[in-house]
Amino acid sequence: VQLQASGGGSVQAGGSLRLSCAASGTVVWTDAVAWYRQSSGKQRELVANTSRDGTADYAESVKGRFTIFRDRRKNAVDLQMSSLIPEDTAVYYCNVDSTRWRRLYWGQGTLVTVSS
Repeated sequence: VQLQASGGGSVQAGGSLRLSCAASGTVVWTDAVAWYRQSSGKQRELVANTSRDGTADYAESVKGRFTIFRDRRKNAVDLQMSSLIPEDTAVYYCNVDSTRWRRLYWGQGTLVTVSS
């Protein structure tokens, strides 16, 4: 299984970014998926996740601003981020709990920088 994250970059506060995590070797539509982030000097934290049945959940700090998608056509997990604030600056990681392989996989991080 390989997870390839993309879409990070620099944006001003109030802007938007869409992260994508393309998967191979597993079918994300049937997997539990998540996005985490890690800021400098802090522990990695859960940002958003979708269970196998499609139920999404979000950290309080991003509710109403971020949306997690499982894209069946692309076999990818996307994170749409809007109304970004400097506190969202972090390296973002995708995570897939593969139904097929019964284990957890991590993608490489993608850096998001939000300037005020």
